Amino acid sequence: MRMKTIKLLPIFVGLFSFAHLQAQEIFARVQILSPMVQTANKNALDQLGKSVTDFLNTRNWTGHQVRPNERIECSLVINILEWDGASNYSAEAQIISNRPVYNSAYNSPVLSISDKDFNFNYNEGDPLDFADNQFIGNLQSLLAYYAYIIIGLDADTFSIEAGTPYFLKAQEIVNNAQNSSFTGWKPLDGLRNRYWLMNNLLDPNYLPIRTFSYEYHIDGLDKLADKPSEARNTIGQLLPSLHKVDRLAQGAMYNQLFFTAKSEELAAVLSGLSPTERLKAINILMEIDPGNINKYEAIRKL
Repeated sequence: MRMKTIKLLPIFVGLFSFAHLQAQEIFARVQILSPMVQTANKNALDQLGKSVTDFLNTRNWTGHQVRPNERIECSLVINILEWDGASNYSAEAQIISNRPVYNSAYNSPVLSISDKDFNFNYNEGDPLDFADNQFIGNLQSLLAYYAYIIIGLDADTFSIEAGTPYFLKAQEIVNNAQNSSFTGWKPLDGLRNRYWLMNNLLDPNYLPIRTFSYEYHIDGLDKLADKPSEARNTIGQLLPSLHKVDRLAQGAMYNQLFFTAKSEELAAVLSGLSPTERLKAINILMEIDPGNINKYEAIRKL
């Protein structure tokens, strides 16, 4: 059960209008961008945004009933790169989800991923039909896949390996899409795609990251407001467990995504450690997450 004591801040504020509907497990803000597409038919893109929002926000993905303030807040930005003016869309997408931190106004990023192969067919006004056990359309499969990923990663932060049932649902979607003509679903489509993310999430080699995610949020972030020193020390003591992850395995995608979402937050939280403990934490992070070494170097001099 998600704990939330405050109203979550919106992820995006400003020039764009997002659709808000009564949600089930998910409360998604959907944004359709089309700066590269010249068309007079903006209504079709508006309808696409509404259909995507309805699909994500009105479906019960888990079979559980949740309170409105327990919904997972997330954002989906779809950038249309090409459109034939009819049903064929070439696009990329940015998917972000957050988790509330107990007794604070802070939302912790859980997922931040860019999908460069977010291509689909969509006819204005057509319903987005979906079934877990068959491939009906790529747009529906993409949306359902990321819905289950978001729910699973969120569940993992509240209970050890609680996300597994939802990752298995996402795996079923991946399997159903193997014979489709769309890219991103197959192992040979690259090492950073939907297939490999699912493979990592269900691979025992990556369980240390999932366990760390639970302990980091429950014993670290959720206690930060009440016991900041203890919470920071706990997080520092948890970091060595990430050494268990084989970063050289083929398709090592999940650990990269984890640090994409968490590196800035980790640096900020651990900056409050004593100089000795901070140095220990920095050395570990620079070894297991070299891609974000600049962020960790920045707190070394504090």
